Amino acid sequence: MSTNNHQYLLRLVLSCRKISAQVTNTSTSTIVAMAASSDNDFLSRYHSNLNRFHRSHRFWDSKTASRVGDKLGLQLKEIGVNNVAIDLNEELSRSVPQRVTVLPLFDSVRRAGVLVDGADRLAEIGPVSG
Repeated sequence: MSTNNHQYLLRLVLSCRKISAQVTNTSTSTIVAMAASSDNDFLSRYHSNLNRFHRSHRFWDSKTASRVGDKLGLQLKEIGVNNVAIDLNEELSRSVPQRVTVLPLFDSVRRAGVLVDGADRLAEIGPVSG
């Protein structure tokens, strides 16, 4: 992916506790929009996952990723951003289970009306189950 052709870059930060997505303006290196599973909108789900009997090592899933994408997509449309790019090499370096889990985030941003350049290459790993 060449960021020279794109003004906005979407990057994800994944940990076992949260998923964060931020869009930066590549010419000024400023963050123009961001959403994370640690935002207030997601606290009740986070706390329910925290108190589960069978604890998982990850407190977010593809449904949470999709909701983060919905929130980010709305922010981007609100400020007039219609096209973002992803760092394809960074996303392809993730494990296949991580890629499958974050694909709904990119789909949600796309459904909000924002083109996510490079996400179609990630979808080539196979169908998303779940």
